[in-house]
Amino acid sequence: MDKVDEIIALLKKEYPDVKIALDFSNPLELLIATILSAQSTDKQINKVTQTLFKKYRTPQDYVNTTQEELEKDIYSSGFYKNKAKNIKKLCEILVENFDSKVPDTMEDLITLPGVARKTANIVLSGAFGKIEGIAVDTHVKRVSFRLGLSANTDPEKIEKDLMKIIPENDWDIFTLLLIQHGRQVCEAKKPKCEICVLNKLCPGAFTFG
Repeated sequence: MDKVDEIIALLKKEYPDVKIALDFSNPLELLIATILSAQSTDKQINKVTQTLFKKYRTPQDYVNTTQEELEKDIYSSGFYKNKAKNIKKLCEILVENFDSKVPDTMEDLITLPGVARKTANIVLSGAFGKIEGIAVDTHVKRVSFRLGLSANTDPEKIEKDLMKIIPENDWDIFTLLLIQHGRQVCEAKKPKCEICVLNKLCPGAFTFG
């Protein structure tokens, strides 16, 4: 078993029930929640969307509201002005170009405001069961670097590095495993290397923090 296979096997054993931490019940909700989650925590976003998704059920609902009203509704997610602007604009595009439906291809998703490959990968995998890549968020970026899986800092370059070494059938779960591990053990400021199941495989073990 090579290093990558061992990392995946150990993380699967450590987090057997790993899943997307954002609450959603359809593709639109997952898309909006993922956009809101930038620079915030999934826990905080789930609080915001608990009421948001009762008020806004379709792209047209977001189009119909004012920028100011939407800003108030998502205020506690942080960077609310920019997020509200992107959400309103992308919902206009969904109504006009996609029959009010969230597209299910990478090509179409990344044309939407506020949607880069990370968000598109999460939506494709979580809402449509389509795996086209590896979503690279702040946890995936940090843990991949510490494990020596990618030396790049740009998310798209990191994704390319990972796609070369991670088996394709593990692309979706690999993201979720690294996010969970980054939250619980491999924290940004003070990683808990002493309890980490990967510390024997990690070139960065006990050197960070």
